[in-house]
Amino acid sequence: MASNFRIFSHRNSDNLHLKLMGDFDGSSAHQLINILKEQNGNVNNIFIHTCNLSSMDPFGVEVFQKSSSANLLSDRLTFTGEYSDEMALEGSSLA
Repeated sequence: MASNFRIFSHRNSDNLHLKLMGDFDGSSAHQLINILKEQNGNVNNIFIHTCNLSSMDPFGVEVFQKSSSANLLSDRLTFTGEYSDEMALEGSSLA
């Protein structure tokens, strides 16, 4: 696990904002997937902000993109920041 990886979250209205910080690897992907599972049904839109990531491991991206839990939510996900293109799922939005 990337020891410097953190997810900061805040909610406003029906939106959840997840700010990813540090190095994104396979363990980080699982951490993000678990948060998405927990929030399923509690919010309408989820914004995943990647501008504070230091690096993006291809394996972490693959784990995240192949997650059925994340893909079920793809129409409610919006990715922002430097790594948004790499992380985005089919059916999600970019901002």
